[in-house]
Amino acid sequence: MADRLAALLEHFAVTARVFHTGTLCGIHDLPAAAEGAEGAGQLHLVRRGPLEVRHGGTTAARIAAPSLLLYPRPFAHRFVSDAQQGADLACANLHFAGGAANPLAAALPAFVCLPLDALPGSAAVLDLLFAEAFAQHCGRVAMLNNLFQIVLIQVLRTLMESGQVELGMLAGLGDARLRHALIAMHEQPARDWHLDELAQLAGMSRSVFANNFRQRVGSTPGAYLQRWRVSLAQRALQQGVPLKRVAIEVGYGSEAALSRAFKACTGASPREWLRETTQP
Repeated sequence: MADRLAALLEHFAVTARVFHTGTLCGIHDLPAAAEGAEGAGQLHLVRRGPLEVRHGGTTAARIAAPSLLLYPRPFAHRFVSDAQQGADLACANLHFAGGAANPLAAALPAFVCLPLDALPGSAAVLDLLFAEAFAQHCGRVAMLNNLFQIVLIQVLRTLMESGQVELGMLAGLGDARLRHALIAMHEQPARDWHLDELAQLAGMSRSVFANNFRQRVGSTPGAYLQRWRVSLAQRALQQGVPLKRVAIEVGYGSEAALSRAFKACTGASPREWLRETTQP
């Protein structure tokens, strides 16, 4: 089976930077934009609770068993634990390459809460992560950063396989037939894809494919391909690739054609968007 995450992670890497390991006692607020981590998401691993998670004035979760809390986009939250016993956590900021243009960050729910035993095959990784988190071995930060990235990939796998994401890219990648069309578009964005070709890859008729795609992914295949191409263009522009070259690489024959697609998706031309996103 083709790798559903390969092209996504190749173009839009996710890096983790651990910022806390240890016991939290009482009330702790985590703002949407942590110091030095503007635009970052967060991944928290709770080794021992209990822990109450609050969003504003609402209780979002009560953690009793070892669990995972994922915020792929900036989201203010509060942890409340026993003032004396506290809760043991390992926490990392997540940086999605491309920022708001990263399709993985956009596809994930704003908040994911999973018991750690719901991540198949993760026990060894989690044991090693917690062992490093609560010790003082040399190289522990580098080790933890990489282990957090591995855990995130396991979360993505779990969300795709479990069907917990009902609409969007991850829902499509979790579908046994639609995934083939999505992987093809991800791996060959510059190809002039036709609906009949994509339907054939999915093993469906043209009409059934179009309907299923819209229901699961939330857009037409053509609109999805355009959005994927524009996401790739945004990432390339951020890396300093000339606009003319970007247009060819993502499947548009000219700067004008890319600009039209770009504006349809973002409301701005490529140069306007780049100027706005690079302003200090």
